[in-house]
Parts: sequence; C-alpha cells; structure tokens
Amino acid sequence: MATTNDSFNGMTEHCENCELDTLHEVSVQIRTESLKKENAQFSREPYRVRECQRCGDRSSQRMNNA
Repeated sequence: MATTNDSFNGMTEHCENCELDTLHEVSVQIRTESLKKENAQFSREPYRVRECQRCGDRSSQRMNNA
C-alpha cells in the first residue's frame, strides 16, 4: 500500500526491482490507446505511472478497466 511521507514530491511504495519499500514519484498520464486516427479522441485512458527514485524502475497501470 502506498503511503505519503515528509519527503519532497513522492510516495513510499514497494519496489519489485529493489525488493524494498522505496520513495517513488507517482503521476497520472492520459494515454491514447487506439492507433486509428479517427478513433483516437475516444480512446484516451488514465494510467497511474510510478518510478522508483532509488533504481529508476518505472511501471504503469491502467486505472479505468471499463
């Protein structure tokens, strides 16, 4: 589970690469999933993106699975 801490701009989360709870930078990105130009405006989805500040491992997870 993610927790906030007193550090600058980050969350403490478990890093699979480090095998430790480390500081992560977490953001939300809107990504276009369709490769077809005419459908691109209807295929935008939010993704939660996190990056370990210790090892640089980056992962993303789709937030809307409707």
